[in-house]
Amino acid sequence: MRVGIHLMRFDSVTPADLRGELARTVETADAAGVAWISVMDHYFQMMRAGFPAEDPMLEAYTTLGYLAGHTERAELGVLVTGVTYRYPGLLAKIVATLDVLSGGRAALGIGAAWYEEEHAALGVPFPPLSERFERLEETVQIARQMWDPSDEGPYTGRYYQLDRTLCSPLPLHRPEIMIGGSGEKKTLRLVAQYGDACNLFGATPDEVAHKLEVLRAHCADVGRDPAEIRVTVLNGGDELLNGDVAGFVDTMRPFADLGVETVILRPPATSLHAWVRDAVVPAVEPLAELG
Repeated sequence: MRVGIHLMRFDSVTPADLRGELARTVETADAAGVAWISVMDHYFQMMRAGFPAEDPMLEAYTTLGYLAGHTERAELGVLVTGVTYRYPGLLAKIVATLDVLSGGRAALGIGAAWYEEEHAALGVPFPPLSERFERLEETVQIARQMWDPSDEGPYTGRYYQLDRTLCSPLPLHRPEIMIGGSGEKKTLRLVAQYGDACNLFGATPDEVAHKLEVLRAHCADVGRDPAEIRVTVLNGGDELLNGDVAGFVDTMRPFADLGVETVILRPPATSLHAWVRDAVVPAVEPLAELG
């Protein structure tokens, strides 16, 4: 099992010190073999998670471009981009640029978006959920076409029309498409049809096992081998915060047995660099032994 980190808090240092804190954090993580580094695609901190909207939040792709310059190995992505925030052709171009400048390490994490208060505050349209899912599917189709060296022709969908899907330079590799969320009717169907990876919300192995069973059924419907889809989960890593690496490995063992390939850890309210150095790095090698 591989380890990732999800940088979703930027409140432990002053804005003037944040660039240095982020650089130290990802350099330490990358050197230790952390395989995935992600940020959120938000403009306000998440009120629904109990944080004040006014807490510091960085724009996702600008941040990833900075992190790319301080890492060499880790995959870089957003967990996950809200489909409403950027036109699909521009999003595909942004991710392709990140891939080129990171040496082929970009991923496209994408979802249907949910933060209605943020949309309203910044004047971003927030269509109904069913429309957002339809836009999500078209966006994934457009990204795949943009990154296809054999097809720079037009795209005509219900919501988006592109005269020419030119993307030059192309990504060094086609970025992994990670579809976030665990909705059983729509999200996991889109994972089965288009996803290279998914991020499942499940606090227990039984919950994740159920989601994987649903995903396998969708894969059967579309003729897809579920083994082609990398499975990730978010976790707070509570045991690691207390220095209990063995306990955390025991907690993750049943997830690994289910086929979860990467556990992505969320930081507590502390220095990001200290958290990575003291809590995340000691778990990288022991978790790798889970397979």
